[in-house]
Amino acid sequence: MSKRYPIVLSIAGSDSVGGAGIQADIKAISATGSYAATAITAVTVQNTLGVEAVHPVPPEIVEAQINCVLNDIGADAVKIGMLHSAELIRGVKRSLKKFNITNIVLDPVMVSTSGHRLLQEDAVQVLINELIPMARIITPNIPEAEILLCKHIDSQEELKQAAIDLSAEFSHSRKVSVLMKAGHVKLDSSDAADCEPLLTDVFYNAEDGKLSELPSLYINTRNTHGTGCTLSSAIASYLAQGESLENAVRRGKTYIANAIKYGAEYEIGHGHGPVNHFWGMLNTL
Repeated sequence: MSKRYPIVLSIAGSDSVGGAGIQADIKAISATGSYAATAITAVTVQNTLGVEAVHPVPPEIVEAQINCVLNDIGADAVKIGMLHSAELIRGVKRSLKKFNITNIVLDPVMVSTSGHRLLQEDAVQVLINELIPMARIITPNIPEAEILLCKHIDSQEELKQAAIDLSAEFSHSRKVSVLMKAGHVKLDSSDAADCEPLLTDVFYNAEDGKLSELPSLYINTRNTHGTGCTLSSAIASYLAQGESLENAVRRGKTYIANAIKYGAEYEIGHGHGPVNHFWGMLNTL
């Protein structure tokens, strides 16, 4: 009998330095055991120091890429990253509805690590109203959650309520789960004195109403370029393999924690370097 790969379609922008975006998605999806297909939404000019320019791919070409992939090989899960414009968001929505895609992991990419705006102002409301409600899970960091909720998040404790509020905001025709990432939480003085400080993500599973804390060791490294892309792609990969949402999130969290850990001491570029996407493979050599 012929075998079949679990397939993830990543809809995102490219990263010329290879640490984030489509390039990170392909690496993470492959490293976690699935087959990566892509629809490129923009070509970015960037390196470890930041984004210098963004060249959007015409929305009709993005939509054609999605349709072409889904018509042929299909997808067991879809990961959505950088979407530049309202027109593009509506085109992506059209294609996903056409093929009845529901296993969607949406990383609401709005601003780069270096502060470059990646989503046009008028596109934010379209993302909120039309695409996020289609997702099975969204994976915002704190700045993204603040934009989506129109309020500040000042502490670790507030992440829990933010996850619940975001889910309630977007759960219309279907339940939308939320993984709130804690990477932007400032460690207090007691954490800094701790030899093993923790960062704790919060996962609200709207499918069973369960709120979970997912701690991991804080690793002092500048190699954090593409962590959000990598995590959301890993979750999509595990969902494509048939894992429950709970297991996919927990396995995705373990994968990114190790990718940061095993990439911490490498030096690539003069700014924020990439994580080690293939840590599992390298550690078996």
